[in-house]
Amino acid sequence: MKDERLKKQIDFILEIDKLKHIYRQTLLTDGSRHENDAEHSWHLAMMALLLCEHATEMSIDMFRVVKMVLIHDLVEIDHGDTLCYDDEAIRIAKERERKTAERLFCLLPEDQSEEFRMLWEEFEQQATPEACFAASLDRLQPLLHNYKTGGYSWKKHGVTRDKVLRRTEPIRESSTFLWNFVQELIQESVARGYLNRN
Repeated sequence: MKDERLKKQIDFILEIDKLKHIYRQTLLTDGSRHENDAEHSWHLAMMALLLCEHATEMSIDMFRVVKMVLIHDLVEIDHGDTLCYDDEAIRIAKERERKTAERLFCLLPEDQSEEFRMLWEEFEQQATPEACFAASLDRLQPLLHNYKTGGYSWKKHGVTRDKVLRRTEPIRESSTFLWNFVQELIQESVARGYLNRN
């Protein structure tokens, strides 16, 4: 290929195709199989477009949010998904993901490599309104999947109501409206036996 920039971009595009083979803890909402990371990222991007009207901070850059939700899980390509309720596994995964970010984003032309790395770091740090809203969507989506599948992964891993509330806490800051919805959904999940109260 004559154009070096295009070659790097194509190499990156082919590399991230591996995300389609990384399966998550959650089932698809119809319960037929586990969701893969590419499907998860696409779903979050659609959620950003649809739910942006509920963000507490109305002046957030929604295109930036969409970029973050599409990029944030690319770092799972090398080592897979980590159960979000396993604190020790998450601590170990953070270092592995950092190494994958270095390897993966370096495949891109320098300007895009820097942008993608910065977006990934921004999402991880949740220090901007955009990153907080993106993280909120990342917490809301599996909650919806668990609710629709009768608490499949919650039951499988012995997850309690308190753990789900802690996990979804970032939603409170990003959207009061969505936070109220989340609390109702958690209460209903407990009432239906999808989620243990303690």
